[in-house]
Amino acid sequence: MAKVTLGGNPCDTNGDLPKIGEKAPAFKLRKLDLSFVSLDDLKGKNIVLNIFPSIDTGTCATSVRTFNKRASEFKNTEIICVSRDMPFAQKRFCGAEGIENVSTASDFATGDFGKSFGVELTNGVFEGIHARAIVVLDENGIVKHTELVSEIANEPNYDAALMAL
Repeated sequence: MAKVTLGGNPCDTNGDLPKIGEKAPAFKLRKLDLSFVSLDDLKGKNIVLNIFPSIDTGTCATSVRTFNKRASEFKNTEIICVSRDMPFAQKRFCGAEGIENVSTASDFATGDFGKSFGVELTNGVFEGIHARAIVVLDENGIVKHTELVSEIANEPNYDAALMAL
């Protein structure tokens, strides 16, 4: 279990982020068209998992916009923005914002992604949704970088995540 804050109020996660050098947990998330994307589907690509509470909050939206802007700098890389939002909300946001260089994926049905990556909040006003985190994987699904943002309202360290590629 890790500790984070939201507006200075303490919250706990259900576990810890995967360890650097280890294989990432398998996952299956819903894409905008309601089909699935899994870790196996992305084999052979670098992956940046931008994990956050909700695309409809200021900091989460900023992280999607920032990664969208920076995504073209990296070849053979998939940036996936993961939340518990419904795919319809993700699609609305991406359409309204012109988001085309990153993908969104939803963990709405079961929350299994959040549980297996150790980012599910277990208490506080956001209980049951994801803490803010970044996980970078290489072409074989090996964890190269992680960041659990200690204050959920703060942005992640984009440069550190992208340097891990």
